Amino acid sequence: MQSRFISISEYPKGTPSRDIFQLQEQDLPDLGEGEVRVRNTWLSVDPYMRGRMSGQRTYIDPFELNAPMEGAAVGEVIESRSERLKEGDKVSHMGGWRDIAQLPDKAVQPLPNLDLPDQAYLGVLGMPGMTAWAGLNRVAELQQGDNVLVSAASGAVGSLAVQLAKAKGGTVVGIAGAKEKLEWLESMGIKAVSYRDKEAQQLTADLKDACPEGFDVYYENVGGVCLEAALNCLRRDARIAVCGMIAHYNETQPAPGPSNLAALIMHRARMQGFIVADHWQHYAQFLDEVGPRVAKGEIEHEETVVEGLEKTPDAFLQLFEGANRGKMVVKL
Repeated sequence: MQSRFISISEYPKGTPSRDIFQLQEQDLPDLGEGEVRVRNTWLSVDPYMRGRMSGQRTYIDPFELNAPMEGAAVGEVIESRSERLKEGDKVSHMGGWRDIAQLPDKAVQPLPNLDLPDQAYLGVLGMPGMTAWAGLNRVAELQQGDNVLVSAASGAVGSLAVQLAKAKGGTVVGIAGAKEKLEWLESMGIKAVSYRDKEAQQLTADLKDACPEGFDVYYENVGGVCLEAALNCLRRDARIAVCGMIAHYNETQPAPGPSNLAALIMHRARMQGFIVADHWQHYAQFLDEVGPRVAKGEIEHEETVVEGLEKTPDAFLQLFEGANRGKMVVKL
């Protein structure tokens, strides 16, 4: 059996060029003992993957050149030599960016038994959802009544973070760009503020208008002007959970830091970066808390769908153009 996969031919500097992504084929070896073969149906593309294109190890190994890339995926077992998994099982794994994945069964997990579309386990109940939950609860220690600010609030992580924060009863403000994204946030009862074409001073003023008393928690996904403005709007003992800084991922030179880091001292604030993998032992708790709410329709979640394996690089690059509302996924 053959597998088609996407690879990169070089490590990019700055924004990746579309032509470094190659669609290739390989013959799969015979299935070994304890292995399964999965036909992927949905693939995930995520901003963190840009770091794996650097050629350097960060908190995870870089992608190998001319080899199958990796990412979260869901699919169906089509052949099995595993005692735990059988043909027809719906599963999730990290063998994405390809149509057929051959993996040891320990790297494959059955999908939870919830009445939800399979792709939900790549978004609201997958890594992005777990990231939102862990950042708020494990890192920022969200409390009842906290005022919360979230950047990239219409994305896969941010859109769940604002909803989880809103359930705690405080004022929740989401930063986004496009008009339709701001309107979507407002439809969920979130105060929405645009960052488009604004310097830190103007964004600070808009955030203070939205929440004059300031923020107890800032969930950081962007960096840049959003971080500088957020630092101006903290309350005493505020907590900042740093999930990502997508504004800087494609920069070729080191970005200047915020000029107002002294705000951390003034407000006795704590700023902590985190990687969701370090909290994955709590995934069952997250699923117990959030899964039933998603199944009941109490939590909104959207997907931006791109169709076809060959379009996976386009879907990935669109993340850096702000083209997605909710989770960006590829349908095979």
